[in-house]
Amino acid sequence: MPTVYIPPQIRSLTGGVETIEITASSVREIVVQLEQRFPGVRDRLCQGDELRPGLSVSVGSQISSLGLYQKVPADAEVHFIPAIGGG
Repeated sequence: MPTVYIPPQIRSLTGGVETIEITASSVREIVVQLEQRFPGVRDRLCQGDELRPGLSVSVGSQISSLGLYQKVPADAEVHFIPAIGGG
């Protein structure tokens, strides 16, 4: 089962849960299951049918360019990574 790391910015919606194991084969399936368990999470991660601008997802050790369409191996670690601003 993939292990999903919940970003600190949305842990208020998960009751402080930092990681969760979810049976899923794509990032889209992960988001659907997170929303079922923690209502409101999808709106914080997605805009329409895509990840929110400024948000990336890493599966294993790779940042995905496929967003919600990225396949997820059973033993993967999945991180939702917000952009870091500065200047």
